[in-house]
Amino acid sequence: MVAANFLAIAARMSLVQFLGIYFVHRAGIEVTTVGAAFLAESMARGLLAPFFGALSDRVGRRALLLGAALATAIILPCFLLVTGPGTLLVWSLALGTTGAINMPVASALLLDLAPAERRQSVLALNYTVMSVAYTLGVVPAGYIAERGYGLLAAMSAAGYVLVALLYAVALRGALPMEQGAGERGMAGDTAAAFLDRRFALFAAIAFVFPLSMGMLVTVTPLYGAALGLGEGYIGLVLGANSILVAVLALPVATRIEAQGPFRLLGAAAAVIAAALASFALVPHAAAAILIGTVVYSFGEVVFSSAVPAGVARLAPPGSRGAYQGAWTLVASLSMGSALVVSGAISKSAGWQSAWLACAALTLAAGAALFVLRERFTEAARYQ
Repeated sequence: MVAANFLAIAARMSLVQFLGIYFVHRAGIEVTTVGAAFLAESMARGLLAPFFGALSDRVGRRALLLGAALATAIILPCFLLVTGPGTLLVWSLALGTTGAINMPVASALLLDLAPAERRQSVLALNYTVMSVAYTLGVVPAGYIAERGYGLLAAMSAAGYVLVALLYAVALRGALPMEQGAGERGMAGDTAAAFLDRRFALFAAIAFVFPLSMGMLVTVTPLYGAALGLGEGYIGLVLGANSILVAVLALPVATRIEAQGPFRLLGAAAAVIAAALASFALVPHAAAAILIGTVVYSFGEVVFSSAVPAGVARLAPPGSRGAYQGAWTLVASLSMGSALVVSGAISKSAGWQSAWLACAALTLAAGAALFVLRERFTEAARYQ
């Protein structure tokens, strides 16, 4: 399962990281239109994720994961066929649909396979592997992108074919899965997490983490390009983020796991806020992106495993897929809105204002998470 996630991240992020630059500077599409398309992709992924997560609780994870990998291998390289806003929207919605299957179902399967007391460490190990994959994908991809995007498209498609083959081989036989009460229908399973006030409150605050990740992943390349930096340097710096996370995520998660997933999220948000502010306040472009990305890594090593572990703690038996799907909805909308919101702010007040606005929002959320940490911990104990 971890190996499949490694391949999927390397295949996806080697291409997706630079699509903003491709659509704006090579396809000639306006930045806010590109941001809206990215948001549409995230909305499709998010809105469908609770359904597919709940469906996997009923029919199992294997077939859904295999189908999503094969569909992604076909759809992802079709960005080369995008010629304007209409085709960009169609491509974005198709890619979002495949992500709606893969993200919650893969997370639920990983949690199915992990012992309850070791979930945060297992999630950290998985995130470490994905961070290494991100580095191995993004760093060379930046230099390849400077020479042409066709090869990147072929590499991404081949990677997802390998993911599908790995699922077919590794997921044979019976897979563990919790059984719920079975009292709700499919619609009830899909909506269950959003009717849980504890989950809804947590999601309403913790959305700043995927929002900040959206700033890092989709806004940083465009911000760097606007300041005159090349794709190669941007990819190298973002790869450094993944190296730091890969080195620190598992040791940090193992050390803090006994405290529970909610206790240090407020501190993590404060670190993320400082990182986002660095992008705006550090005077030199290359240094700003380097310092902001490095500082961001230290908050990321905490929230990357603590947030999904917290969602798993809040989920009742038999609803793990539905809750992971609900969180995928929140994360997708937050991450997908980063470019469209920051792009709109940058047009009226500049990119620095967009970074500072997100930093202020993240700091406020961090204060709320710190105040409510015991409440979330107590709520999880009664599931």
